[in-house]
Amino acid sequence: MPLILLVALPFIASLLAAALPANARNTESTLAGLVALACTAQVALCFPDVANGGVLHQEVAWLPSLGMNLVIRMDGFAWMFSMLVFGIGSLVVLYARYYMSPADPVPRFFSFFLAFMGAMAGVVLSGNIIQLVFFWELTSLFSFLLIGYWHHREDARRGARMALTVTGTGGLCLLAGMLVVGHIVGSYDMDRVLGAAELVRDHPLYLTALALVLLGAFTKSAQFPFQFWLPNAMAAPTPVSSYLHSATMVKAGVFLLARFWPVMGGTEPWFWLVGGTGLATLLIGGYAAMFQDDLKGLLAYSTISHLGLITLLLGLNSPLAAVAAVFHIMNHATFKASLFMAAGIIDHESGTRDIRRLSGLRRMMPITATLATVASAAMAGVPLLNGFLSKEMFFAETVFIDAAPLVATLLPATATVAGMFSVAYSLRFIVDVFWGPPATDLPHQPHEPPHWMRVPVELLVCACLVVGILPAWSVGRYLDAAALPVVGGSLPAFSLAVWHGINAPLVMSFVALVGGAALYLLLRRERDRGRISAPPLMHRISGRYIFEAALTRLTLLGRGGRRLLSTRRLQWQMLWLVLVALAGAAMPLWTRGMHLGERGTLPLSPTFVLLWALGMVCAVSAAWQAKYHRLAALTLMGGAGLCTAITFLWFSAPDLALTQLSVEVVTTILILLGLRWLPKRDESLPALQASTALTRARRLRDLFLSVIAGAGMGWLALAMMSRPFAQSTSTFFLERALSEGGGTNVVNVMLVDFRGFDTFGEIVVLGVVAITVYALLRRFRPAGEAMDLPEQQRFLPADLQTDLLNPRHASDTAIGYLMVPAVLVRLLLPFTALVAFYLFMRGHNEPGGGFVAGLVFSVGLVLQYMISGTTWVEAHLPLLPRRWIAWGLLLALGTGLGALILGYPFLTSHTAHVSLPLIGEIHVASAMFFDMGVFSLVVGATLLILTAIAHQSVRSHRHHARLLEEQQLAMAAVVSYGDDGMQEQR
Repeated sequence: MPLILLVALPFIASLLAAALPANARNTESTLAGLVALACTAQVALCFPDVANGGVLHQEVAWLPSLGMNLVIRMDGFAWMFSMLVFGIGSLVVLYARYYMSPADPVPRFFSFFLAFMGAMAGVVLSGNIIQLVFFWELTSLFSFLLIGYWHHREDARRGARMALTVTGTGGLCLLAGMLVVGHIVGSYDMDRVLGAAELVRDHPLYLTALALVLLGAFTKSAQFPFQFWLPNAMAAPTPVSSYLHSATMVKAGVFLLARFWPVMGGTEPWFWLVGGTGLATLLIGGYAAMFQDDLKGLLAYSTISHLGLITLLLGLNSPLAAVAAVFHIMNHATFKASLFMAAGIIDHESGTRDIRRLSGLRRMMPITATLATVASAAMAGVPLLNGFLSKEMFFAETVFIDAAPLVATLLPATATVAGMFSVAYSLRFIVDVFWGPPATDLPHQPHEPPHWMRVPVELLVCACLVVGILPAWSVGRYLDAAALPVVGGSLPAFSLAVWHGINAPLVMSFVALVGGAALYLLLRRERDRGRISAPPLMHRISGRYIFEAALTRLTLLGRGGRRLLSTRRLQWQMLWLVLVALAGAAMPLWTRGMHLGERGTLPLSPTFVLLWALGMVCAVSAAWQAKYHRLAALTLMGGAGLCTAITFLWFSAPDLALTQLSVEVVTTILILLGLRWLPKRDESLPALQASTALTRARRLRDLFLSVIAGAGMGWLALAMMSRPFAQSTSTFFLERALSEGGGTNVVNVMLVDFRGFDTFGEIVVLGVVAITVYALLRRFRPAGEAMDLPEQQRFLPADLQTDLLNPRHASDTAIGYLMVPAVLVRLLLPFTALVAFYLFMRGHNEPGGGFVAGLVFSVGLVLQYMISGTTWVEAHLPLLPRRWIAWGLLLALGTGLGALILGYPFLTSHTAHVSLPLIGEIHVASAMFFDMGVFSLVVGATLLILTAIAHQSVRSHRHHARLLEEQQLAMAAVVSYGDDGMQEQR
């Protein structure tokens, strides 16, 4: 299996899962489980290649000229994380199969879960630092969807929003940091970045890059002061919590720290920032965990504490501490995943996670109690379990640290205190839940879960035992392979033996165990007496409250700014936009200067001057007539657009001229549809009765700004055209359009080949805009006075007006008052289709292309709507514009992916020469299919926007018909019969 499939396969499976029916829970879980197991097996098979410092690469060309290829890179550290992502992911899928209720929308859950798995695999296996940031933000997005999976719950929505805001903001900081690192190194390639440690650390921008990268890591791994979002994410389903806390989301931050440890570590700023943050998080998380009453809340704060421990180890600037951090990442994943699953089993079978209501479950759930006890003991650092080994390594690093005397004294003490906290909250999880008298007020009678729901917990607990008893045999070589890329160079000497004799770390472990037990007993006594309800010294400081208060302040600030600067008057809005644009354009010209070039000018053509004089007259006249005569203003604006199209032809740009003409037609129709719903001008309004002097002053101001803006754009155009073009980009495209793009129409070759990626982005935006307009107009309701029919339709026969209520029997304008135009536009439709096909097929070598062909075909269809009416057209010619948009995007994307499958960069174009009978040899470019996607999307987007507006007229017709029907019913009710059987008028 190619490495790229480790990232792509979960995303493909996510799409398949989303398409499955809602009741296919077994199929969904089987699909997700097989994908996770297949990826796990493939990663396991890669171990011999990365065991001794080897690195596997696979590169897919994407944007080679910008150094932005899709690079999959696996070394020992990435291998270890991949095993966690896919291995624990497969266990969580099995667990979720039994945890999720049949009433839950399971396809949505597994679709989000698989996409999240793919995003995390992308982070781990990225060989390009910008690519890493892309997948990093995808993990934030999909975790948002998973945390808010039960979106009917307010706490789920709040927790998801908080997680996305914090981690997404950190991701933006990380992007900025990676850009700085890439600037320092001169490349975004991971191998080159990891090999440029001295260059990065000695650069003046090192502190800037370090701060930005650390913000990304700290927000993702919930490090102080960003730890508040993680407990609020516990509203997610327990399988999600188990996966996020053990192997994915929150581990991404410490993965980033470990990945960049050889590049950015080893400095004093790294020691104080990373080590200090890790120490604060270790203590705060462990302290808060002891006072939690919710099982998942306790485990969430314990995760924060253990992430702080890993961060502290990475901040100590010691190779051996880095090895201990990698080891604890592995150990923490096993016992924390099993603990979350155990908490989910307790909640699933008893109906509550409240520790105050749980007691004595060991009698009703003996197997689950045993498993949870072993996992909790591993979390507490009890000997002969894996947590003890990595925690003892942590204690050893705090004792033998080479630092200032004060740090060397305080660090072992604080580490021991943190160990006591860990023992205390682990005991609370064990004793308060499973020991004591049986609980009597639980929502459900507790019992053991289904066997296969417990299997993942059993496997993970067995791993805790095996690693704890036989560490060197079970994980020795895997730890060596994973730690070597983090440390860089060679591994320091260390031993995974269970017994190292009586030494300082062993004494610290003993003190932590005894002290933690004593602390637990003390807190339990105080809790039984009702003296403790929240963490002392911390209950007054709420991270969630601070976060929400900050968001509220920002919202109020934004509203205040909107009230200060915004207005409902379009003239003032346009004034601000033009002023800002003028200031933005004038600033660089003012500071750097702008002078005309030395290129000679062409002789002035009287015809061209006359053309532009006519265009200026049309534009000024349109502005003058816009006050009272909107239709006349629109006609004059069309004249100005026609002058622009002729200008393009004058300068030998027929493609632009064709596009301009088509856009003019579509825009004119759009504005005509909009004019239908504009209110009439009411001269009695006070604003329109203002002084004539004020009105004139405003018009002079607008005229002045218009002249300045137009003159400035003219000056910029003249300054650009007066410069020589010997080294311009146009020369590049002119020379390579035929040889490399396979076409002589340079404009079309640029759009579908050289800049196909830009075009793809543009059509995506166009599709999004069209769907947004459609969605907004579905909720739009015109004003009451705008619902009346036009005068020419008010006096139709009653039966024709009533037909408007039924699309299938809508009036046919070909037999009505628009007979001649209706017949003509129906005859015009095949002609426009033929012209569109002609423009499309010649577009690669002659003026034309998918965009202008789509506009021409759209005009032919829109004319049907205009003359025959929206109701009649949609009843007889169902076009489904949203499907046109979807097929257009799929065609464009499929063209690009086809190049990737064949081993070429995305959207690479190829030309084939085909001989056809009677026609001869023709050449077919793969870009034609991309252009076909552009054509389809333009047709769909144009129709969707225009018909969405036209549907307002349909509502007005139906409104009028309903009123007519109500009037007829009212008239019928007036006539009744008296007691004598004679008809009377009441």
